[in-house]
Amino acid sequence: MFAKIFTALLVASAVVAAPLESQPEKRITHTGQATYFEVGLGACGWWNVDDDYIVALNSDQYQRNGGSNCGQGIRLTNSDTGKSITVTVADECPTCADGSLDLSPAAFSELSGGNMGEGVFPISWHFNRKD
Repeated sequence: MFAKIFTALLVASAVVAAPLESQPEKRITHTGQATYFEVGLGACGWWNVDDDYIVALNSDQYQRNGGSNCGQGIRLTNSDTGKSITVTVADECPTCADGSLDLSPAAFSELSGGNMGEGVFPISWHFNRKD
């Protein structure tokens, strides 16, 4: 009887002690600046093209989760216009401040109304739920 109870407790403690998968900061709204960059082979390990709706996540947030945000969806809003799109994390931006994102040309153009010369605008964003 003691052996059965001990085994059950041992199994239960192993389940409780198991590490949890890193989860993104789901409904925390971040603010910062949007810029754009020439895409190519990103830090996430795949090739991107200018027409992709992707972002390079600032290094603080990219490294905070060990790159586990690669492929993660983000709901991104131009704070000046209120226009929103969904983009995917595909790269790391070492020069971006915490909360700021570097966008592909297509994503930047969509949110800036085609005004690429603007070069920067204020944003707010949050991670979408992982499926």
